[in-house]
Amino acid sequence: MDNITFKAFAITHEINLNKIATHCGIPRKFTWEQPLILSKGTLKSIFHKNIDKSQRILVFSFGSVVFINFINSNEINIFLNFIHSFEPDIDLKNADKYTDDYSLNIRETEFIRLTDEYVEVREYENFYPELISTVLAKSVALEKTEEQLEKILDKLETMIDQLEKGKLRIGNKELARTTAKILRHEYNTLAYIMILDKPDITWSSSIASEFYDKMLNFFELSVLQNCVSL
Repeated sequence: MDNITFKAFAITHEINLNKIATHCGIPRKFTWEQPLILSKGTLKSIFHKNIDKSQRILVFSFGSVVFINFINSNEINIFLNFIHSFEPDIDLKNADKYTDDYSLNIRETEFIRLTDEYVEVREYENFYPELISTVLAKSVALEKTEEQLEKILDKLETMIDQLEKGKLRIGNKELARTTAKILRHEYNTLAYIMILDKPDITWSSSIASEFYDKMLNFFELSVLQNCVSL
């Protein structure tokens, strides 16, 4: 089997999966934890051309999109524009600011090998693409959140410093705006942490669970997973 490539983007805070599913004729309701998985038939209607059966796109409620076996940047842009039609607040010009590339390699190896660029396994399992996509999606989403938090804290620190020196007089509106940003960020951060529950397949397959835990640990997401379980 050929290597499988992944490209993950964190493009916004939230994506309404049910709107997209309805548009694509998918007759089901999606919860916060479930990704919308689009494959050959649905993708053909979006790209208006045949799509290889190995290609899939996973869209996550918490604002991430993962492309599997897509190497054409034009196709990626077409799909991001498609998502933008449902979520107009997405900044398409900076859509690639929070992104990660990864691959699944099938090799004659005794143990699972994880690196910054790929994971190496002996045999392919059907659950690998979804679990890898989920970890990548969470990783780039949290990267986006952390950077935004740093900006908010930097601004707040500057304001506090100026206040202490008597160099700044802040009106109620400015205080309200800053407080609202902090509260909104805290809400979004909590939302991200909430989706760190294990995917369904990991509860029924010990192999899937072990693989997922290794991925979480390697991407330093296991600490957040433990916080959710407390």
